[in-house]
Amino acid sequence: MQCSGIAVTVDLPHAVARLRAARLARSVKPFLARGGPKGERCNGCRLLSTHCLCTLRPDVPTRVGMCLLMADIEPLKPSNTGWLIADVVADTFAFGWARTEVDPALLALLSDPQWQPYVVFPREFADDARVVHEVTHNNDNKRPLFILLDGTWDEARKMFRKSPYLQNFPVLSLHPEQLSRYKLRRAQSEAHLCTAEVGAMCLALTEDTQAAEALNAYFDVFTEHYLKAKQQLPVDLADDVHLRLQAATHAV
Repeated sequence: MQCSGIAVTVDLPHAVARLRAARLARSVKPFLARGGPKGERCNGCRLLSTHCLCTLRPDVPTRVGMCLLMADIEPLKPSNTGWLIADVVADTFAFGWARTEVDPALLALLSDPQWQPYVVFPREFADDARVVHEVTHNNDNKRPLFILLDGTWDEARKMFRKSPYLQNFPVLSLHPEQLSRYKLRRAQSEAHLCTAEVGAMCLALTEDTQAAEALNAYFDVFTEHYLKAKQQLPVDLADDVHLRLQAATHAV
């Protein structure tokens, strides 16, 4: 099954929301999120309505693009953090990944001359000739397009190995200075960052400083709202993480 990649629209908040809607439309049974709060979720942020995040969504300028290749049910998971990237980065595109099919819209995006794609993945899985550690500023004014493989670690490795249309692009290898802050799913290793954390590092690398800070703070606020909803506890909109998000959103 194919899912079209769709940029931000007025009908739904962004590309991941559209991808989620398309995936739900072809589901034969309801998707039940494991371990999530019971009750009706907000369509805008996927959280319990009592812990809605929509009014806190950052509005900051960004220069880069993000291309999310998402494993089959990843857009349906309330714990998915690629959604947060789409909330912050206006030029976010999302595509469902399948081994035997590729969305023509994805190929069109990757060949669009305004973009310079980078596959963001650890260097040990790529040929040395493809690996880069920084974004090149060319004279052709191409904008960086970061391709993030959004799924479990095993799914991401499969996408990296079995996507021939990605093989001619440089592989951007990041070097996080701290362990992952992700608390919503069990990871194979604390060294494996979640998608939002990787997106924030890409933004920082291209000197989209405000957007990087906003995404990092927004991720922490999302985590707090998600966990407090599970615990049936209220959130404090004046605590440190909320104040940090407010400061990042309104930074000059």
